[in-house]
Amino acid sequence: MLVSLLFATFALCLVLGVPVGIALGLASAVYLIGADIDLSVVAQYAYAGMDSFVLLCIPGFVLAGNLMNGGGITDQIVRFGNSLVGHIRGGLGLANVTGSMIFAGISGTAVAETASIGAVMIPAMRKAGYDAPFAAAVTAAASTVGPIIPPSVPMIIVGTLSGLSVGKMFLAGAIPGLLLGIAMMVTVYIVSVRREYPRGEWAGFREILRSSRGAFWALLMTAVILYGIVGGLFTPTEASVVAALYALVVGLFVYKGFRLRQIPAILLESAIGSGALILLVGFANVFGWILTSEQIPQAIAAAMLSLTTNKYLILLLINILLLIVGTFMETIAALIILFPPLLAVAVAVGVDPIHFAIIAVLNLMIGLTTPPVGVCLFVAANIAKVSLGSISKAIVPFLICNIIVLFVVSYVPWLALWLPGLYFK
Repeated sequence: MLVSLLFATFALCLVLGVPVGIALGLASAVYLIGADIDLSVVAQYAYAGMDSFVLLCIPGFVLAGNLMNGGGITDQIVRFGNSLVGHIRGGLGLANVTGSMIFAGISGTAVAETASIGAVMIPAMRKAGYDAPFAAAVTAAASTVGPIIPPSVPMIIVGTLSGLSVGKMFLAGAIPGLLLGIAMMVTVYIVSVRREYPRGEWAGFREILRSSRGAFWALLMTAVILYGIVGGLFTPTEASVVAALYALVVGLFVYKGFRLRQIPAILLESAIGSGALILLVGFANVFGWILTSEQIPQAIAAAMLSLTTNKYLILLLINILLLIVGTFMETIAALIILFPPLLAVAVAVGVDPIHFAIIAVLNLMIGLTTPPVGVCLFVAANIAKVSLGSISKAIVPFLICNIIVLFVVSYVPWLALWLPGLYFK
């Protein structure tokens, strides 16, 4: 009865548009009141969920992304992407995806990527003759690459929950992220050919060289983060601080996109964004503690294993479950609540935990572009000034493409495990 009340309160809050973190906290409070448990438990378990050294990565990477974006990196990335693929049919759409793949090495969050790339590319695509819903759909879909190609905030959360190596997960996401980006570029090209979207002029090798100089600093940032973590020079938390300092220097002295007086505003924006994420982690931990005390995770695991112990069927069931969950639950909350029990099921049937972590993150990233709670859809639709219905229709080819990649990654472990196996022996 109380568990039903817990989920009913949570669902009602989501329907009413309450932020997911607050919804988790309210639902947990209602349960505790009904169970006659002291509400001080909320503070205890929320603090316990946030009290993690690894979570300090989040403010660092969020700040680094905001500094690089404020420093004018987005325009440089878009210019570079357009110089490479702008002359192909649907070139601006292809440049959109290419830009997102490069920007992924900076932000680590899909929503930030949608807002940054979308602010530049959606108006440009509309002006060039692309349908507004398509331009918004490309932007939203391409942004899901962000948390797959390192750095990745969701992978940091997974490392906090499970103790898995964040460095290994960062490496494991590289090939699936590239595969996801390539698959979306193929989808953009097919749709563009069918709709006869325009192609630009060949920019020439000189322009490619010039634009690559602008994007070089973004690519170098990704290399610094990865090499530093994999090479053992610093921890993921230290890497986030290095990234923020790097972004500050590059933004001030290389791109000269902001001045010293603008830094307080960037710091405030980063603090608000990071605070919202960490608050979500805290309340999700309370929610997860309640589920554990009610043995819901154990029931899920037992139900799955009672159906089959075949590894491939278990992966199919888990993917279906996460795809459904991703349509109505925010990524971080879903990871905190579902990842530990599902990891136990996957490991029990022989799935490598690093491989499973990539599957889970990739799966829930797809959820960011599925209605009714597709956050990236909302952001892109707002920039393009189109309805949720029109962008939901336009996103369908990209959802199909991304789900195909998800199942390829799920059933070909080598794609996720080759790089970690190469560097961590």
